Amino acid sequence: MSNSNKPGIAFWVIGVIALLWNGMGVNSYLQMAFKTEASTAGMNAEQIALLNNAPTWATALFAIAVFSGIIAAILFLMRKKIAVTLFVVSFLAATIQQLYWLFGTNAPEVFADMQPYLMPTLIIVFGAFWVWFSKNQKAKGILA
Repeated sequence: MSNSNKPGIAFWVIGVIALLWNGMGVNSYLQMAFKTEASTAGMNAEQIALLNNAPTWATALFAIAVFSGIIAAILFLMRKKIAVTLFVVSFLAATIQQLYWLFGTNAPEVFADMQPYLMPTLIIVFGAFWVWFSKNQKAKGILA
């Protein structure tokens, strides 16, 4: 099936940004999962302990969020409508994980010197945007 609707420049710019954003998320997850020095650089013992003691389900949600997000971004750039579903999965997993991080742990106090609400808020907002934009592009017939 051929899609005759041509995407505009915004489609490509936003798609590449989604790919880069989710690529950074995959990098962050892999650094945390493999406990690299870079993932804990500049952190104190209490901050490292909080990260190391995260429940398995929260770590699994992190993995689901970033890997479904990067696959969604790739499929989005390939103009596949399944990208919408994967952006939704990524958004839901990321939102649950970030809300747990903010309200189910003492992370805001432990990371008070690092603007603890900024990144979780950005993650949720960007995730919601990818869902909205991909649904919009699907409705316009850009994604097939």
